[in-house]
Amino acid sequence: MGLKVRVLATFNIFVFLDSGSVPLPVAILGVSTLFGDMDVLSKKTVLILCTHNSARSQMAEGLLRAFHGDRFEVFSAGTEATRVKPMAIEVMAEIGIDLSEHHSKTLERFLNRDLDYVVTVCDSARENCPYIPGAHESIHHSFSDPSDVTSSENERREAFRTVRDEIKIWLDRTFT
Repeated sequence: MGLKVRVLATFNIFVFLDSGSVPLPVAILGVSTLFGDMDVLSKKTVLILCTHNSARSQMAEGLLRAFHGDRFEVFSAGTEATRVKPMAIEVMAEIGIDLSEHHSKTLERFLNRDLDYVVTVCDSARENCPYIPGAHESIHHSFSDPSDVTSSENERREAFRTVRDEIKIWLDRTFT
């Protein structure tokens, strides 16, 4: 069931489903400069987890949002928060995806959310988070950690590019 809302101005939109005698509130949307049709109920929620939420999960969030954001509401988090790796921001910018405003988040803020998919992109996150309340489906695919490469800057950059491209291919296969 999809619900479309036409946004014509900047204001709060109150969305109700008609259940017969009493309208049921579904969502309150704060809209700033969004115009056109918007699918409110048809987007699936995806939480992407990794240990530090600093590279793989951040790149996966950016990629899934950029290429499939019309169908998925995407978040990322880690079992512990650190900071987004500058090299991850750099290699994502190479393909037109801006992670410069992203920040590392912990899983706790998502524990009380209803989530369609929880995706772990490293073995450590899967081992530390075998069950997430509210997750309808868990998916795991481990990608190597580009932060583990300690050689030259060019080799580190290439490691981040390789993992970025592997994540994109896997996301396209998994979510299309």
